[in-house]
Amino acid sequence: MPLSQIKPIIWRSPKGEVVACVEKNKVMSENLQEIRQICQDALDDAVLMGVDSKQVRQVLTGLIAELVDSYSPQD
Repeated sequence: MPLSQIKPIIWRSPKGEVVACVEKNKVMSENLQEIRQICQDALDDAVLMGVDSKQVRQVLTGLIAELVDSYSPQD
């Protein structure tokens, strides 16, 4: 299902407050659409080259899980 057909995401701050700024929400939506398209392109390329789609999804999931928050204070 395309991201545009999914009910809107209510973004929250680390303290749980709703991020209500229209521009911030617009940027988040655009970023997700771009990420989805890049991932879809990578999956399509992999399948066309004979790579198992389940493995590609696992790799993409792992990539997301390994992302580091560059702006959080480090312990």
